[in-house]
Amino acid sequence: MVLRNFTLAPLKALFSHRAGQPGTGTQSGHSHEAPLADEKALAAGEKSPHHDIDDESSVREVTEATERDPDLNPGGLSFEEDTAGGMGRHLGVFSCTMLIVGRIIGTGIFSTPSSILGSVGSVGASLMLWVLGFVLSACGLFIWLEFGTMFPRSGGEKVYLEAAYKRPKYLSTYVFASNAILIGLTASGCIVFASNILEAAGHEATRWNTRGIAVGTICFSVLLHGLTPRLGVFLMNGLSVFKVVILLFVVVTGWVVLSGRTSIQDPHANFRNAFAGSSNSSNDYATAMFKVLFSYIGWSNVNYVLNNVKNPIRTLKIAGPLGLCICAALYLLANVAYFAVATKEEIINSGVTVASLFFRKVFGPQAQKALTVFVALSALGNVVTVTFALSRINQELAKEGLPLPFGNKFWASNWPTGKSPFPGLILHMIPSIIIMIAPPPNVAYPFILDVQGYPIQVINLFVVIGLFWLRYHKPQAPRPFKVWLSVAFFFLAATVFLLVAPFIRPANGVGDTPPLPYYLYCLVGIGVLLFGVLYWVAWRLVPRWFGYEVVQRKEALSDGTFVTVNDYKKMQ
Repeated sequence: MVLRNFTLAPLKALFSHRAGQPGTGTQSGHSHEAPLADEKALAAGEKSPHHDIDDESSVREVTEATERDPDLNPGGLSFEEDTAGGMGRHLGVFSCTMLIVGRIIGTGIFSTPSSILGSVGSVGASLMLWVLGFVLSACGLFIWLEFGTMFPRSGGEKVYLEAAYKRPKYLSTYVFASNAILIGLTASGCIVFASNILEAAGHEATRWNTRGIAVGTICFSVLLHGLTPRLGVFLMNGLSVFKVVILLFVVVTGWVVLSGRTSIQDPHANFRNAFAGSSNSSNDYATAMFKVLFSYIGWSNVNYVLNNVKNPIRTLKIAGPLGLCICAALYLLANVAYFAVATKEEIINSGVTVASLFFRKVFGPQAQKALTVFVALSALGNVVTVTFALSRINQELAKEGLPLPFGNKFWASNWPTGKSPFPGLILHMIPSIIIMIAPPPNVAYPFILDVQGYPIQVINLFVVIGLFWLRYHKPQAPRPFKVWLSVAFFFLAATVFLLVAPFIRPANGVGDTPPLPYYLYCLVGIGVLLFGVLYWVAWRLVPRWFGYEVVQRKEALSDGTFVTVNDYKKMQ
């Protein structure tokens, strides 16, 4: 009986309403503004007062733990200071679930199945990678649930790295910032939106009209969230629901094709001897897995915006697993539908719009044109969702005192509305536009996917190692959710493989982004992280070499946001 209770503990913590023991004190950061429509529905239905009380008790417990043990507090701001300012807590379970669904379902399921199949060589291996991607994502989700419920504040990996790696001070913050700001991009989604809109309109997608529409897309998203934040959340939720409906239509269409009631000849052909032609190169599988995992990226999206989430601990434990499971089921069934309609060779040669091939073969050329509009709207929804979350990360980095042009106070603020981080949105927009304009789109899209995937795995490696470190050194810290250590070890082993395998020479000797070397995206990703180290040296160590020390102070901005300010003073 003891063993059963132990092994089921994480699941009980996941579905229980009472995550911690009541304590004393109050919870700050709640918004008294009118809730959105989805939150009104939740308030009238599934939510009850004791849920709020239980979650407040859990948040109070973990907050008081950081007050009793300052070494447990991530960064330089307290919980109350970090959660102050902005719109407060206005996102409920539905909005958070859609935040995950909208982030995960973007361009991946419509664009990358062909390249994944081309890398691994067989239908069976491709499907197994999609399943393995879900398993790895679920393992990561449970690790992030433990961290998110321990530290229910915005920032995601920034917060968790700061909690685990106290020395050298702020090194982890700078390294994470270099990845989040420089390649935490929405460029690929904007490019896909632009190319599909042009195709639907019957225009040729040239180099510059694609870039022009892509730049306009991200500018629209920045203005939407920066000036009309509530409308932004409403549109974000609506586009997420739309994407689920489109994928359900693809899935049901696949079932009809498999039943033999369409013009598709032998829809079961790809499922006979499904593993024929499978690659024997670990590099091929690692590169394909990066693409699969990139398609699943978004299961941690709520962790980035917890300052805006109602009942953050309870909501995170519900929305995280629910959103990921919805997407995984739709992903796997959509791939089955693709393989039922087209041959392996047709899918491999379909380029980045395999879904268009699917609709053309089932419904004809006119349906293919309609599908391009659907894919474009899905890409737009992903851009809107990613922009919303990553701008909060940029704001948290600026609040922590990260040196930025014009001073970090501006980038940490909620100017001009006082409700949303418009400067953080601009900080996200600038590198995205540079990436969209600089390289050719046909080379940039697959290379950007690879480059973004590698540093994320490096950061994930240090996050899971930090989990073990905190378990060992802070065993009594409140954990409203505790992941099985076996799950964490599996995630760690998979992450190490994904970091090593891309350096093994692929079977074709060139990888999937010729003429670029197959290992180049790994080196670029590592270079981005090393830039963060150099940036830390320049701002934290070099001043000491010239006799200056960094003196930190906290300052409250006019919109209620607290920010850490670094002053450089001559050492006595």
